Amino acid sequence: MAEGPTGSTVPRRQLGRNLRDLRNRARLTVRAAASKLEWSEAKMWRIETGQTALRSLDVQAMCLVYGAPPDLTEALMGLAKETKARGWWQAYGDSIPEGFNVYVGLEEAAENLAVYETDLVPGQLQTEGYAREIIRTHIRGISDADLDGRARLRIERQSRLTRAMDPPVLRVVLGEAVLRRPVGGPEVMAQQLAHLVYVAGLPNISIRVAPFAAGTHPGVVTGPFVILRFPLTGDGADTEPPTVYSDGYTGGLYLDKEREVQQYDAAFADIWKASLDEQASRRLISEVAGSYEKD
Repeated sequence: MAEGPTGSTVPRRQLGRNLRDLRNRARLTVRAAASKLEWSEAKMWRIETGQTALRSLDVQAMCLVYGAPPDLTEALMGLAKETKARGWWQAYGDSIPEGFNVYVGLEEAAENLAVYETDLVPGQLQTEGYAREIIRTHIRGISDADLDGRARLRIERQSRLTRAMDPPVLRVVLGEAVLRRPVGGPEVMAQQLAHLVYVAGLPNISIRVAPFAAGTHPGVVTGPFVILRFPLTGDGADTEPPTVYSDGYTGGLYLDKEREVQQYDAAFADIWKASLDEQASRRLISEVAGSYEKD
């Protein structure tokens, strides 16, 4: 089943990544798995690297060989059905079950992220108290157990940023409203902003603030977004296409066409230029944190 030229590669790449992980957990080599499925090793490689679309029945067969649990099998079969979407919108609760977070998989694989946020601290930099308040607001009536699990996942995502070997490079622009909007009360905000000051001092993380005084810039039109870039091959080619992600209330939009990524690259460059430099941004964040500590 070939994918049309307008199709997004995001669901294929995520599907391949999950199938590869399942095969590894089953302790099967590519050759052994291909033999059990009566496929060629070349086909296995194309599937695991997101080079080809799959029928949901093929995914079901692979999951059966790998011993995948029913809920994960269902999620991956749903993902297979999305591989022909033009610009891929993941709508939670539709064909892909809630909790199967495609963005987290992309973030895990990325080595360079450019993030623009207008109203909230991005998930990679949230403290637990701040994260719990955001999750509670987003999912009305959430149980304590589910809240604990989601908050824990959000904090665990941050461990990649501080690992000793090859942490990803993260550039973040925060709209000034992120600092001024009280989330969870003064104590939560003071801790959150102090955390931003700390991580801004790490060598792989750069944080800038786009002040209200900057006036109009491309971010006023684009809204929040993330540009993800992935490791290069030995000859300098992308292992995966750069991807733009924009979060929504019921799902996320994924864009990976070259022209789309170039537009967002240009927008981020202009937003970065319109913002305070890193040193001035840290001073402003510290000042606003101090105002919460006085409350």
